[in-house]
Amino acid sequence: MIGLLLALSLFSASKTAKVVIGNDTLFVEVAVTEEERALGLMYREFLPENSGMLFIFEDEDYLSFWMKNTMIPLSIAFIDSDGVIVDIQDMEPYTTTPHISKKPARYALEVNQGWFKKHGVKVGDRVKFIFD
Repeated sequence: MIGLLLALSLFSASKTAKVVIGNDTLFVEVAVTEEERALGLMYREFLPENSGMLFIFEDEDYLSFWMKNTMIPLSIAFIDSDGVIVDIQDMEPYTTTPHISKKPARYALEVNQGWFKKHGVKVGDRVKFIFD
C-alpha cells in the first residue's frame, strides 16, 4: 500500500506515465480517482498509436469495465500487483457488456484494439510502470 501511495504522489501533478512491456513503450494517461476511472476514455474520437490509459486501484480484485459512451474500439489488459498481465480482452464501442478480469488485478491498461496482439503481448508478460 505504501508503494502505491508513493507512486500516486509522484505523478499526481502530471497524471501521465510510461508503461514498458518487453521492448515496447506506451505513453499513458493515469486514472487514479473514482471519477477519473469512471470517465476513462469516454467521448474521445481518437487515441494515438502507442498511447492509452492506465487505471490504478488501491487493492487487487476482480475488475469490471464497459464501453458506454466510448467511441474507440479498445483492448484491455488486466495486471496484478506484481506487474503480470493476467487477462487481455477486446472491447467494442458503445457497449455495456461488462468485461471482468479472469483473475484479480490491481491495474487495467486500455489501448487501441489489437495493440497487444500486434506487439506480441500475452497473458503472463510482465509490465513495468515509469511514473514521471
